[in-house]
Amino acid sequence: MSNFDSLAVAHEVRDSCLCLHTQRAARALARRFDEVFAPLNLTNGQYSLLMFLSGPVPPGMAALAQALAMDRTTLTSNLKPLERRGLVTIAVDKNDKRGRKLRLTAEGRRLLAKAVPIWRRTHAKLNRRFSREQLVAMRAGLMELV
Repeated sequence: MSNFDSLAVAHEVRDSCLCLHTQRAARALARRFDEVFAPLNLTNGQYSLLMFLSGPVPPGMAALAQALAMDRTTLTSNLKPLERRGLVTIAVDKNDKRGRKLRLTAEGRRLLAKAVPIWRRTHAKLNRRFSREQLVAMRAGLMELV
């Protein structure tokens, strides 16, 4: 017989597992932002993609995948619906034919302009749940994990 006590381990994981608690928090936050972006037919992940594409210099796929901590296959599958909606263009990199350059279209910029105030309001509501010190510590801890 093993000394393995599954109930004790289950409680240990429930009470102390950083991975479990981070995943639960991430899912709860994702649902919240998916709900507020729904009227724009936008998910929280798509909002993040559009934000990263809104800068003056279009990033390559590798740089964007790294910034979002995604593999390139997942990034490509997340970009396809945005491209079909005319929010993003994906073009061959003139300097490297194997690479792709991503650009936010005018329609993508208009949608992002509508989404930002929604993000700000939702984010402000979340921020009010914590003290400034808690927010600083939470962000620092999450960035340290990445």
